[in-house]
Amino acid sequence: MPIRNRRHTVERDGGDLTIWHGHDAAQQQRALFVLSFRQRDELAAVLSRAGWRVVAARRADGLRQRVAASGTAIAIVDARGAIDDGIAATAELARIAGHGDALLVLVSRGDVDRLGALHDAGATHFVVSPIAGEVLLQAVRSAERHVLRMGGGWHDPAAGAGAPLGWRHDAERGSLQLTPALAEATGFAETSDPRTLLRALGPDGRQPALAAIRRLTEQLPATAFAHDLPGLGRVVQHVARDAHSGRLHALVEPLARVGDIGAVVREALGSVRDHAGAARWLDRRIEAGERPGVRVLAVSGVDPINRQQGRVVGDMLLRAVERRIEQAVRDAGVARATLARLGGTAFAVLLPHGADAGLEAAVAQALARPFVAGSAVVSLGLRQAVVLAEPGEDGAALILRGQGGLPGGRADDGPRRAPAGDADGLSGEVGRAIDRGEIAILFQPQVDLLSGRIVGVEALARWAHPDRGELGAELLFAAAGQARLSARLSAHVQQLAMRIAAAWDAPLSRLRLSINVTAEDVAQHDFAETLLAAAAASGFPRDRLTVEITESGLITELGEAAGLLATLRRAGCRVAIDDFGTGYSSLAYLKALPLDYLKLDRRLTQDIVGSHRDRVVVRGVIDMARSLDLTVIAEGVETVEQRDALATEGCQLYQGFLCAEPLTVPALAALLG
Repeated sequence: MPIRNRRHTVERDGGDLTIWHGHDAAQQQRALFVLSFRQRDELAAVLSRAGWRVVAARRADGLRQRVAASGTAIAIVDARGAIDDGIAATAELARIAGHGDALLVLVSRGDVDRLGALHDAGATHFVVSPIAGEVLLQAVRSAERHVLRMGGGWHDPAAGAGAPLGWRHDAERGSLQLTPALAEATGFAETSDPRTLLRALGPDGRQPALAAIRRLTEQLPATAFAHDLPGLGRVVQHVARDAHSGRLHALVEPLARVGDIGAVVREALGSVRDHAGAARWLDRRIEAGERPGVRVLAVSGVDPINRQQGRVVGDMLLRAVERRIEQAVRDAGVARATLARLGGTAFAVLLPHGADAGLEAAVAQALARPFVAGSAVVSLGLRQAVVLAEPGEDGAALILRGQGGLPGGRADDGPRRAPAGDADGLSGEVGRAIDRGEIAILFQPQVDLLSGRIVGVEALARWAHPDRGELGAELLFAAAGQARLSARLSAHVQQLAMRIAAAWDAPLSRLRLSINVTAEDVAQHDFAETLLAAAAASGFPRDRLTVEITESGLITELGEAAGLLATLRRAGCRVAIDDFGTGYSSLAYLKALPLDYLKLDRRLTQDIVGSHRDRVVVRGVIDMARSLDLTVIAEGVETVEQRDALATEGCQLYQGFLCAEPLTVPALAALLG
């Protein structure tokens, strides 16, 4: 591509690192600069696979200098979810654009009214979401044609002559070569021992460097990581593996330091816990010799909203209830109290000292005011009961006793759990169901948000009961728990799913398979070895297997769980934390556990189209996960609006009824075919 380049750039020539100068850059491989505040890696991967050399950034710091140094006449600004920042970046780049340069801007569908502002800022091309990979590539080809016809070459009079900072690693020769500018800036030799440089980076730099290199695959040929580099400060390294030579190449960009994303998310998430987190909170206080209490709250009147306006509106209503309860607790002045969502429309206020003077009246008054739910104004009912811990009672038993003390039975759409009576009545049949082959597996697709392709499935159990028809996994596992057969059932479901998937032909044979792990599984010291042996026996490849573990499935001792999961990862499996966002303690798991995927709980998925405050929380969770190099999967996506909003915020995968319900193998094959 004839680029009038006035600076040095770093390029590949037959797999070697070459420094091009001036007009010789006309011979270089096609280059792109990408600024994406939320989907840098996804865009870079799509463009790299199409043959582009990509320099990608998440921040607009030093934008003009970075684009000028990239050696490209095409820049992409991804303004989805950050329209004001996108307009500002577009205007900044327009100041240094030559006559034939192309400035392509990606825009969310909800921001099409700002296209005029982007055009005035200097954009030459637009694409409006949702953006499939092929659509993006055609838009870039259009921008390339513009450059070819007009001629172009970004330049920045204030940028200086800046020689490129980069390196090349040849694994066969064991050599690492630095560009002269990088060697001069860091004080390292131009030809260095890779191990010496890794040691010099320290653990904070060495770990992200090795993690980034391990991420490189045929599907992800380029990636980036940030760290502190001696002599340069905070930098981003853009790393790519040459498909022909296998060598690694990197461009190094100096950056400003980033803030503490985790602190923002911790502040936003507050103290709301789930059922399991509430029980653990109470257990800790009981073990400390305290006598905590629980005020259980059952809300009624939500079920009609779910039926009339859908589950999304119903869950938004429950979030509003949650906020009012939190405010009532603060107004009542109950010290160190915390709120838990027990499931469905049941809540609990956890009381460290068992005292909640004035809280009953404060909560009743807060929920007495009408709520706006979609197109309706509704009034909700409330029942309350308070209990104090008795000697020998644990947290789970205390919560159960509080729920049993509610006046007038349970809420109209109470906790979405199998009725205890149903589980009791079926418990004697679980063993026979396993032996008779009544347990079936359905597969729910997981979709890449950028390309729209189905890339994986989650295996979900169903019970084909001879008398009652199909029963869901919740009732099945509740009955197994009553019969003390949870571990046997879980192993059966895992093995059955792997055997079925191992027999798949193309196109199913390329899909990842996710299987669920229970608390009983984690408690078994030899579980990792047992699961790996089952995978080997089934013939399903470990490198396409993902183990999903929920917050409630993790044992109290995170060290043991971390060791178990690390064993699975070393064997080639991947690990996901499921239902993330149901409790504050989830943050501790991100620090302690070796993870690859974070699955957003469906409540967070639905919050993405809620209030501005809700969306900020979801955005914070996604940003935090991505800063930890985790792939984000959204569960329970039911609408196009949810899908597009999640894509805008940087979520990579989704599953839910928008794509498909859990499917049989023939139905799944038909969907992919």
